[in-house]
Amino acid sequence: MAEKPSVLIIGGLGYIGRFLAQHIHKSDLASDVRIVDKVLPQLAWLPSEFEEACAGAKFVQADASREQSLPRIFDRADGKQFDYVFNCGGETRYSQEDEVYKLRSFDLSLNVGREAAKRGVKCFVELSTGMVYKPDSSPSKEQDKLKPWSKIAVFKLQAEEELAKIEGLNLVIVRLAHVYGPYASQWVATALCMARVYKALESEMKWLWTKDLRQNTVHIDDVSRALWAITGWYTAGKAKWDDGKMGKVPTFNVVDKGVTTQGTMADIIGEVFGISTGFQGSLISTFAKLNLDSVVDDVNDELLGPWADLLAEAGITRPGPLTPFMEKELLKDTDLSMDGSRLEEVVGFTYEKPKISKELVEEVIESYKKMKWWP
Repeated sequence: MAEKPSVLIIGGLGYIGRFLAQHIHKSDLASDVRIVDKVLPQLAWLPSEFEEACAGAKFVQADASREQSLPRIFDRADGKQFDYVFNCGGETRYSQEDEVYKLRSFDLSLNVGREAAKRGVKCFVELSTGMVYKPDSSPSKEQDKLKPWSKIAVFKLQAEEELAKIEGLNLVIVRLAHVYGPYASQWVATALCMARVYKALESEMKWLWTKDLRQNTVHIDDVSRALWAITGWYTAGKAKWDDGKMGKVPTFNVVDKGVTTQGTMADIIGEVFGISTGFQGSLISTFAKLNLDSVVDDVNDELLGPWADLLAEAGITRPGPLTPFMEKELLKDTDLSMDGSRLEEVVGFTYEKPKISKELVEEVIESYKKMKWWP
């Protein structure tokens, strides 16, 4: 019986890191797991069911963007090296200064990537985003044109390119669609918080642009399973990978099969909240294109006050990571549209949650209620 792999998860208390750690823990997939994060578990809004997988002896507090942290992150008592390193670290907030992304995303990736190469790690997985693609009428495949359209994506793409140059790094790049699921605090969370306010105000929730704007999604459980499947495939010899046709660095889109659009989300949210939903006409959307800053500010002014009132009425004093605050970068008229067939064809992966649904969105809201985040 071959020994199970040992695993290091950088940014292991982040949204994807914690679910990956829990997947490995529940299915008993690894001989040893280390969770590294700059934040302490007590300050990471960690639901109790993750404590066993993410906290205690498995946890090391360290800032992976600093070179002097590397021995603490990588050294093990038995002197052996980790088999798999998952880089789930990096800045996930929008609208930060370039310097923040350079330090917390780009420098961090390069720092841990170089170290992983030096130590002969068998597989190093870099998490990236589908926002690196140049939007096109057909869904982007891994080798399609790149033109990052958020700051996070700009620095993630730079990291992808620089990691690919590191001699001896066993690199895999994973580009993600919008990740949603229980406890999610981004993208889907913003829409749900907004809907909660519109319900309280008894007004219609209207989206900018059109119902056809693609906002592809993937459920967090499938992300965790995909990450694990990819490392197994890589270390077993990269079956069906053709360097000549596919490129030197195995790269995979992870995106469900539901082709989620704004229309999909509007329908689900309308059903879940019992509110009417719709789309602003082309006149308002054209105005918004030219004045995005002021439009976003207006929406946020309209929603943040009522949201605070809802929290106060519900007696929620520690509101958690949820907010209806709309990020300008996410309100762009840009498709997030990805083709995920390579992962299925090459790795043999199957999605357990192939499309976002009313039931899955209700599960997200239930998780918020459990944490007492939801008014």
